[in-house]
Amino acid sequence: MENSFLLEFKQRDYFNQCTNFNELEALMKKRKIRAYIGFDCTASSLHVGSLLQIMCLRMLQKYGHQPIILLGGGTTRIGDPSGKDETRKILSEKEIEKNIKNIEKVFKIYLKTNNPKIKPIFVNNYKWLGKLNYIKFLREIGKHFTINKMLSFDSVKLRLEREQSLSYMEFNYMILQAYDFLELNKSKKCLMQIGGSDQWGNIVNGVELIKRYSGKQVFGLTTPLITLSSGAKMGKTEKGAVWLDEKLLKPYDYWQFWRNTDDRDVEKFLKMFTDISLEKIEKIKNNNINQLKILLANEATTMLHGKRAALQAEETAKKTFSKGSIGDDLPLIKIKKQNITSGINIIDLVIISNLLNSKSEVRRTIKNKGIKINNETVEDEKYLISFENFNKENILKLSHGKKNHVIIKIT
Repeated sequence: MENSFLLEFKQRDYFNQCTNFNELEALMKKRKIRAYIGFDCTASSLHVGSLLQIMCLRMLQKYGHQPIILLGGGTTRIGDPSGKDETRKILSEKEIEKNIKNIEKVFKIYLKTNNPKIKPIFVNNYKWLGKLNYIKFLREIGKHFTINKMLSFDSVKLRLEREQSLSYMEFNYMILQAYDFLELNKSKKCLMQIGGSDQWGNIVNGVELIKRYSGKQVFGLTTPLITLSSGAKMGKTEKGAVWLDEKLLKPYDYWQFWRNTDDRDVEKFLKMFTDISLEKIEKIKNNNINQLKILLANEATTMLHGKRAALQAEETAKKTFSKGSIGDDLPLIKIKKQNITSGINIIDLVIISNLLNSKSEVRRTIKNKGIKINNETVEDEKYLISFENFNKENILKLSHGKKNHVIIKIT
């Protein structure tokens, strides 16, 4: 396994399960293969929760294999019940197509596109799912699935055990995903599907369907679901999802997400979400933890937004936490001059700035000394902001805790 895809896959803690590891290892040593990962297009962007799968695609390219990116124009119309407590909202066809175009841009940032041998192949499963003849599909594909086995998969079993509604539409999802693998095996010579551990049942279905349908050997490989040491789900913050699109999340906020990584997760995330060599990570893992967090934030942000954006975010962070300084790249809230003339209450200003959602929450935070104006703690919930709080550029810095800051500007 020297210098192999699967070796590094394991060393970077990407590995969870494989349908036939030894045979896959022998195959990937002998020849270059095509492997696919599917992404349903339920939003206009992917978020950090999908980043591990993107890193897997990068690693395929690194070892000369060709990734196939399946954008689920068909399956998004159905909804994957895996890990869900309720039926997914059904999007219009126009929304799905728009999401597909936006999501495709993200992959072109992360993946090499100039080498035809490893250039990613983009496919939309609506191309074949949209043309299915239901009777023919049941006769040729449906006969390979038993209700008994379908009911045993977690995606179905958990919903039924909790007595939560599971539509027949969603119940069909696993058959359609298996059919995707069969279609890609026939049309693109795809030999492996990669997915999160919650997709294991769906992936195994695809492997078994291909074996029954055509007698061919293909493989399934899964990654672990990432949870933070704090127990929270990867990619979720107080402010919502950590999007991979700067229209939805500014580079500075993306940088801050990685900078605020729990101490216990830093080494793991350097392995999983950067291209830093494992040898270098081993050498530096005992360095100052804050320097490692900055390295993680810079590497992850450079990969998505470019080196300039990463360095600018780092500089903004330095200014933000420096006494008397205001970071250039912080979120900007504009307020009209007439709103300041009579003074504006600190509670109202915090709500306007979206730092907190309710007045009661702001009052509690002020009581706990969690609100600051220009790095000075606000002690009184009746405090009025006036022109004196603004500098000569007509701006001030409003902070909630150590991590959340905005610039208020008079216009």
